[in-house]
Amino acid sequence: MEDREIVELFLQRDESAVSETEKKYGHYCYAIASNILHNQEDAQECVNDTLLGVWNSIPPHQPEHLSTFLAKNTRQLSIKKLRALTAEKRGGGKQSLAIDELEECIPSGMSIDDHLEAEELANVINTFLGTLKKADRSVFLRRYWYFESIGEIAARYRYSESKVKSMLKRTRDKLRVRLLEEDIWI
Repeated sequence: MEDREIVELFLQRDESAVSETEKKYGHYCYAIASNILHNQEDAQECVNDTLLGVWNSIPPHQPEHLSTFLAKNTRQLSIKKLRALTAEKRGGGKQSLAIDELEECIPSGMSIDDHLEAEELANVINTFLGTLKKADRSVFLRRYWYFESIGEIAARYRYSESKVKSMLKRTRDKLRVRLLEEDIWI
């Protein structure tokens, strides 16, 4: 079933929209959640929460790209779950490390009142990603969007781990410069 047809089912409040979405994108959402949480039950719970959230948000939202809409929601729920879990355990895994790596580039302490600034930040980052070579962009997204480990990225692209680390460091440094050029304080 095409995405526009699935969205139309949501708009009509047809419950088959959820099953069609799960059939088409369930594995994709699970992969995102699993990369962040590394726990089958927690990942499946996030996928279920994503499906419920999409059911509750369409309408009024009508996403142009259903896969992106689902990925964003799954990712946000998974990060929220991860933060709750790591707060409980007072631990920290590789996902927390990935977030920490980015925090040196991205302003912290943003509140809901800063929503417009957050949109501006997202636009700057998206534009920045569009300027990168495909390899650099792919590695950056694998690390900071999909939360893959350095080892997983190295294996995926057949790079050494040190090459992946240096690619990420150079890209973060470029992002920091771009944010400063755009008067976004870090």
